[in-house]
Amino acid sequence: METATERLFRDTAGPIEELTWGRFVICGEEHAQTSELRIGKGKDIRILGTKVTRWKERDGHVLKKSMITGVYDEKLDVLVLGVGIEGAIEVPDKVRRDVAEHGIAELVIERTPDACRVYNERQRAGQRVALLAHGTC
Repeated sequence: METATERLFRDTAGPIEELTWGRFVICGEEHAQTSELRIGKGKDIRILGTKVTRWKERDGHVLKKSMITGVYDEKLDVLVLGVGIEGAIEVPDKVRRDVAEHGIAELVIERTPDACRVYNERQRAGQRVALLAHGTC
């Protein structure tokens, strides 16, 4: 098992350049959170292109339809969900169906390190892609 200080993902071509436990580096900017401090947008992030915002709606380890925010009006080809370093977040079928009903043709659900890789690949390939990612558990 990885420790909190080990790099879990690295891609210098970006836009997501690095992921460690609770910390992303995106376009040279750090986003992290501990129990005492939030840096940048924190450990739960939303990315569209290279724009990073805080994914503040994520709460707990079971996604609800109301937690999928900031992406439905973006005419996406694909939505990538990073369900935690260890994959602790559950994505119920009703959430998956809701994403499809909002016109997003492809939903990719991966542990956050793999979700970062998928996001970078799809974004660099010119797809309209968004990532909602949880940076711990």
